[in-house]
Amino acid sequence: MEIIIGLVIIAIGAFCQSSSYVPINKVRDWSWETYWLVQGVFAWLLLPLLGALLAVPAGESSLPGLLKLMSDAPSFNLWMTILFGMLWGIGGLTFGLSMRYLGVALGQSIALGTCAGLGTIMGPVLLNIFFPELEALKVLTFAVLLGVGATLVGIAIIGIAGSMKSASLSEEEKKAAVKDFNFPKGLAIALLAGFMSGCFNVGIEFGKDINFGDQTDPMFRTLPATLLVTLGGFVTNAIYCLYQNRKNHTWSDYGKTAVWGNNLIFCLLAGALWYSQFFGLSLGRSFFETGSPMDILSFCILMALNVVFSNVWGIILKEWKGCSTKTIAVLTCGIIVLIVSCFLPQLT
Repeated sequence: MEIIIGLVIIAIGAFCQSSSYVPINKVRDWSWETYWLVQGVFAWLLLPLLGALLAVPAGESSLPGLLKLMSDAPSFNLWMTILFGMLWGIGGLTFGLSMRYLGVALGQSIALGTCAGLGTIMGPVLLNIFFPELEALKVLTFAVLLGVGATLVGIAIIGIAGSMKSASLSEEEKKAAVKDFNFPKGLAIALLAGFMSGCFNVGIEFGKDINFGDQTDPMFRTLPATLLVTLGGFVTNAIYCLYQNRKNHTWSDYGKTAVWGNNLIFCLLAGALWYSQFFGLSLGRSFFETGSPMDILSFCILMALNVVFSNVWGIILKEWKGCSTKTIAVLTCGIIVLIVSCFLPQLT
């Protein structure tokens, strides 16, 4: 029963993440780089900070306690967590481009699928390189690899559906669904985005022991590491966005006081929905036995559910409109495989 509760919590977070791009459509009179930076302040700084404060034990001052935790943490683990966060930030930038060329459904499917598989495997592999005494590779059991494999199969099936969509629609129909649709270009960017985005889970692996041990509620144990990863990602994204502000002469966006109220609300909403996935991941995995296949695969499960819900949004936004029944059947088959992959480790 606890496993079901954990999966439901992770699924709620996945649904919120997949919905996080909807409020962006309500942002007015701002360039991409401006709203991306502002929503990032909420998604990657303020909300993760609030989440990390929940890990501070009762009786200690919240912010001073968190800062002391960071200062006392092993410097190598601390900086590796931030470094992989910065690499993940690059994935976040290209992630947006993948949706530009493939749409929300297909773009998220390919990028998150790659992220799910590589993110799950790269963490133990790199930990084993730096800390061989931990024997981190032992967590990559048959059940874990089977779950990763099933996720990748589901993503591949959805990718086939995307290829069928590309082949069956006219240029006009493609543009009607996704304005800048370009399957080859979008595929390459989505794979790069997935590879770099997988660094998020690697960062979490390096920082998973940065907490207050038994004094921290298990539900909040990974939230300090999440803050460090998103901090690194914010640095990467902020540098790029400010560069784009300068290049595109869009500094004036910040002076448009008439739209600040509206845009702040929707950027906050987008940021909160996005952060919900990792807040939900921390809460959900606390219901799994530490070190169990379900625990190790929790990040992969989150990404798989993100893909499921992103395709639901893709259908709602009519990105698959005009496709043949066969294409929709292949898409549905891929979604079913992804849902089954979430339970597969427990069944084995």
